[in-house]
Amino acid sequence: MIVNYTEQGWEIITQRAHGLLAAQIAMQWRKKDRPNRWTETLIAIADHDDAQTELEADDLLTPQGGPVNFSMKKFEPEHCQRLHDFSISKSRYVALLTSIHMVFLHKGEGETNNKVKTFLAEQEKLQKQWMKELGITPKEIDKSYGLMEWCDAFSLLLAQHEVQPENRAIEVSQGPDSRQYKLMRNPNDSLTIKPWPFEEDSFSLTLESRTLATLQFKSRAQFKKELAEADVAEKVWQLEK
Repeated sequence: MIVNYTEQGWEIITQRAHGLLAAQIAMQWRKKDRPNRWTETLIAIADHDDAQTELEADDLLTPQGGPVNFSMKKFEPEHCQRLHDFSISKSRYVALLTSIHMVFLHKGEGETNNKVKTFLAEQEKLQKQWMKELGITPKEIDKSYGLMEWCDAFSLLLAQHEVQPENRAIEVSQGPDSRQYKLMRNPNDSLTIKPWPFEEDSFSLTLESRTLATLQFKSRAQFKKELAEADVAEKVWQLEK
């Protein structure tokens, strides 16, 4: 989950909500540059964090009783295996993009952790197998994953309140076309991306969140109960060229 500390308390954004926002962003990508397997690409982007729901997880609280932000977590074998199983049950292409994303996230840990290294080596072996079976070149899948990673990065910037004030730009990520994109706020409070990579000149994005007034939880059960009972708020951003 994505955790933001606000004046009202802990703002919680689930991993699945973040994935949905990433897919909304991808859906707007210019048509001429979309991957051939467009539907599967969108599904992979939407589902790349779907292996665990917050109400089912156990590692939700810090030792001090606050909610655990996603950035605090490291490689979790069961989580990664479940994500692999979920993705391959949809298609090899979805599994391929998901596998590349897992390697991207954990390759640093693989340099010092043999368990991580072994898992990632097996994933890279499967990637080569799937590309051969699907007739996809490394260049093609690099472009598709580039879009996935870019949408993931953009979604995280929005979810973590990282849009800069006073017309200052923040880098999103290098896109699938190897261009550097920047996010900034327009004078009318809408957002824009430069250079503009989308099909339409304007559109909106939405994201659901929940805010918990309790700052320190005594147990996982208390946190889950308050999260399940919290009101849902919908964030809306307007994007304009």
